[in-house]
Amino acid sequence: MLNAEKKTCKYNEQLCKYYEQFRVYADRILALSNDSLEKTVNVALALCLVCAVLVSIATVALRPLQGYNKALDMKKNILDVAGLLEEGTDIDQAFAERIESKIVDLKTGDYVDNINVDEYDQRKAAKDPAQNELIPVEKDIASIRQKAKYTKVFLVKKGDQLQSIILPINGYGLWSTMYGFLALEADAQTVQSINLYDQGETPGLGGEVVNPNWRALWKGKKVYSDKGEVALTLVKGGVDSSRPDSVYKVDGLAGATLTSRGVSNLIQYWMGAEGFATYLNKIRTNG
Repeated sequence: MLNAEKKTCKYNEQLCKYYEQFRVYADRILALSNDSLEKTVNVALALCLVCAVLVSIATVALRPLQGYNKALDMKKNILDVAGLLEEGTDIDQAFAERIESKIVDLKTGDYVDNINVDEYDQRKAAKDPAQNELIPVEKDIASIRQKAKYTKVFLVKKGDQLQSIILPINGYGLWSTMYGFLALEADAQTVQSINLYDQGETPGLGGEVVNPNWRALWKGKKVYSDKGEVALTLVKGGVDSSRPDSVYKVDGLAGATLTSRGVSNLIQYWMGAEGFATYLNKIRTNG
């Protein structure tokens, strides 16, 4: 006990010594003329230190709120592509009541139960060598270079009845990697909606991927041909609705050829064998 008190006293003495040295130094600096270079540099350093401390405190203190808002925004985008987002919707409540989150092994198409779906971050997993898979150049038509081995999917159910399947998709456009969701009806074939919620394409051109009018063109389109191949794609100049294959085509974005090609490529990739094809085929087969 006595030794502990001596150590505390010694510590305090050392602290007081440092404080006294600092106070003397500060008094000397403050006594200098305002034209002094030494005073100017020291005041600037002190202000930088104070600002850095305040920013650090704000960053740490706001981190939980930032995490909640990020998760809330993700739920909002999922509800939007599922057609369940209306003005005044309680996002947390609607998501909890209507959406079931699952983890899928892309290779087998099976659900994975030993990963916490609420804590799983697919974007982080895609960058983690222990959780990702590098994509060979010849297969990387979406230009994403790597992907997570396991991916989240979101099921919209009414009771036990599956109504739609929401799949995360991403691929490179003209300027950016576009992240979004594709919603399919329970037949795992018919498009319900698309929502490319995170992208940095040219506003007014490629950025029109978020335009509700363009997004509405996707509803009812089919992903797979009669041969089981991915047939859904964007076409330049508009879709001729009189043609039998128009059900597989969506109008390309005017003045945004490379972004349109990027959207077609990401659909081809994620609906293909390297993406969700195995999983979706199991849904079509087993229900």
